[in-house]
Amino acid sequence: MQNILTSQEINEQFHSEWVLLENPETNEQLEILRGKLLFHSKDRDEVYRKSLEIKPRSSAILFTGEIPEGTAVIL
Repeated sequence: MQNILTSQEINEQFHSEWVLLENPETNEQLEILRGKLLFHSKDRDEVYRKSLEIKPRSSAILFTGEIPEGTAVIL
């Protein structure tokens, strides 16, 4: 089973969760359009540990919630 989800489906199914995708497809602004769902959790560290465990060749980790005002984001 491939379980390819669009960004809209991901946001609808996993509100305020961290999501690990394999082979993410992006647009010119590097926004995620779709990808194969590998894992999701409300615990960010759990998603990072899963990524290290399964070592996908190409992956992305998303957070589907809203970032609190005043929070700094480092890429």
